[in-house]
Amino acid sequence: MQDGSAVSHSQQPMAILGAGSWGSALAILVARNGRDVLLWSHDATQIEVMQAARRNLDFLPEIEFPPRLSLNASLKQVLSACRDVVVVVPSEAFRGVVETCQPMMRGDVRLSWATKGFDPGSGKLLHQVAAEVCGDNVPLAVISGPSFAHEVAAGLPTALTVAATSRAFASDLSLALHSDNFRAYHSQDMVGVEVGGAVKNVLAIAAGISDGLGFGANARAALITRGLAEITRLGVALGGQAETFTGLAGLGDLVLTCTDNQSRNRRMGLALAGGTPPAAAMQSIGQAVEGVQTAREVRQLAHRHRIEMPIAEQVYGVLYEERTPRDAVAALFGRAQKSE
Repeated sequence: MQDGSAVSHSQQPMAILGAGSWGSALAILVARNGRDVLLWSHDATQIEVMQAARRNLDFLPEIEFPPRLSLNASLKQVLSACRDVVVVVPSEAFRGVVETCQPMMRGDVRLSWATKGFDPGSGKLLHQVAAEVCGDNVPLAVISGPSFAHEVAAGLPTALTVAATSRAFASDLSLALHSDNFRAYHSQDMVGVEVGGAVKNVLAIAAGISDGLGFGANARAALITRGLAEITRLGVALGGQAETFTGLAGLGDLVLTCTDNQSRNRRMGLALAGGTPPAAAMQSIGQAVEGVQTAREVRQLAHRHRIEMPIAEQVYGVLYEERTPRDAVAALFGRAQKSE
């Protein structure tokens, strides 16, 4: 890891780019912890509405913004005021947002993100994208783990992982997030943390399909267990550490996303099992369903690295090849027997 210069987490404001449910929840958490936060959205009207209501009426309507949370539609103003910048946008928008920000960033910027996914088309991990755009000297970090936005905003107990290129940055970012009910663990494995956070969304669609078809708890447990094996195989092939996938950013996030209907990806699977076409299912959910795009990238990476990922392959088939959910499950259980 790079050394990175330390700075007290409470002395400078933090920028959070993206005012969806997760960006707003993180902004609420950090502001409650006593640090000034500037929450930005590309939608000036959204900023005006949130400013007037002092809450995010679209996604977290019952949670009032803390006094230290400010809203701003000027990206230039936000970036000029903040050393620490957290990007919380869908993965398909990540590269574009970072490219837009880069000329306006301060020279001492430290960039992190709570986005889960791969770069569309290239299949690159987001830290690779950030390094391409910002250069090798900017400290980078990823925030990931089992964390529903509503529960974080409501102050319910949560633990997740911060992986960073700088020890000082990892420590500062974890401290900014830390509260009586929120714990952040450090990791040096950015690859593993990013892969775990991205691929679990594809597997959550599979779990939703299984439950939507009424296949029960046994099938769900099998999907989670064998899904973890798929995540681990891909993650290790991309340079991650196997032990990362048994932690919060791997197994923890996978279990959460596969078993609770707060998960948009799980709800996507439930809708598909009920016969709703993919496009209509996404529209009904009304927010980004990361697993849909990620399924494309995971399939490409699995083929490129010659990794067997049968669950992810079947999810891709349902989303993009008009495979029925029942046919996908039948294909999984019809595979040749093998040792675990």
